[in-house]
This record gives sequence, structure tokens and C-alpha cells, in this order.
Amino acid sequence: MARFVRWYGSGPLHLLVLIASFALTGYAMVRLFAVQPWEVAIWFVGAAILHDLILLPLYSLADLSALYVLRHRAADSPTVPWINYLRVPTFLSGLLLLVWFPLIFRLAVPYPGDTGLSDSVYLGRWLAITGVLFAASAVAFAMRLRRVRRAGRGDESQPASGHGAAP
Repeated sequence: MARFVRWYGSGPLHLLVLIASFALTGYAMVRLFAVQPWEVAIWFVGAAILHDLILLPLYSLADLSALYVLRHRAADSPTVPWINYLRVPTFLSGLLLLVWFPLIFRLAVPYPGDTGLSDSVYLGRWLAITGVLFAASAVAFAMRLRRVRRAGRGDESQPASGHGAAP
């Protein structure tokens, strides 16, 4: 087993899950290309261009800006890696916006008849979900920070690490 892990880099379960996900993706691609080959190819090329040329620079700039603005901390207090508590709700909110933007911005004409809901509910619900995601992340961050501070007070012989490492 150790030889396999050294050769592959992870356990056999990881390899099995990876093979299964590739098989499922391949099956979906075969089914999609059989029905609408040009539309699927155009969608993939458009998605790659949109992500690599527009979205990646935008969210990289936003991430670097957040790191720059929020990097100042008191040196004597214990720190926790805080950036992921900002990244995760931002990613999930952005993903929801990406998937549901026609309904959120009232651009989808046929959907009200299909869903039975008016266009006016989606923006408020997306904002509410975004607020709950950020609130849950803030609570999780506060709990983690409290746990690290309590652990720092309990063991005065070791100085608190200022590099964001948890004890």
C-alpha cells in the first residue's frame, strides 16, 4: 500500500473516485454530443474563454485586494487563517448568481410559467442566502478565533504563532 501511495500520491479510494467521476463525465459528454454537438462545443469554448480571460483575473484581483486590506492584525493576539472564511461564502454566492442570474436579474421570459413564481422573488432570495452564508461564516470564524484564544491563554509557555497557524 505504501508503494502505491508513493507512486500515485494518494490512496486507492481517491483513484477509484477519480476514475468514476471521469467515467460519469465521459458518459454525459457522449450523451450531450449525440444530441447537440455544435452547441455543446460552443458552450465549452465560451465557458473556458469566459473563465480564463474574465472571471479568473477578476476573482484573483478581489482575493488579493481582500488579503491586502485585511492583513493588519495585532502582533500579540493569536491569529487564525481568516481568508477562507471570506472565500467560501463569496464562492458559493457567486456560483448561485452564475447559475440563477437570468431569474435574479429578471432576464428569463419563460420561467415564471414553468416555476409558478414571479420574477420578483429571486433577487431577494439570493440576497438572503448570501447574507446567511456570510453570517454562518462569521459565526464559524468567531468560534474558531475564540477556541484559539482560549488555547493560547491556557498554555502561556508557548508564544502564539503570527502566521495564521492553528495550535
